[in-house]
Amino acid sequence: MTMATQLALRLVTDDIWSYVEPLLPSARTRPQGGGRARVENRAVFTAVVFVLATGCTWHRLPPAFAVSASTAHRRFLEWTLAGLWDRVEHVPPDRRITPTEREWLRALAAEARARAGRT
Repeated sequence: MTMATQLALRLVTDDIWSYVEPLLPSARTRPQGGGRARVENRAVFTAVVFVLATGCTWHRLPPAFAVSASTAHRRFLEWTLAGLWDRVEHVPPDRRITPTEREWLRALAAEARARAGRT
């Protein structure tokens, strides 16, 4: 397992991802078709989490995430407009997420809202 993979799994555990994935809005379809294949949501979400957790700028996103800064930022804006961070923050009690992961999600949601105000 690469160092980038290990970091990604620490930032977004499988349990967190199983909670967040269904909350993500559907991808917009391009009316003209074509274009590049969409980068996987988990990879982008992990890159966004890294930016939120470290406070780095979008353009300082390490290449190990294999997500461009513009893709991460664009998807962050899409998810913010769709209200993702409010839904992420309120984990139902029956979800298989540890108290530490619940706090992590609350902190990420708070930072996302703060960053969205600066974007």
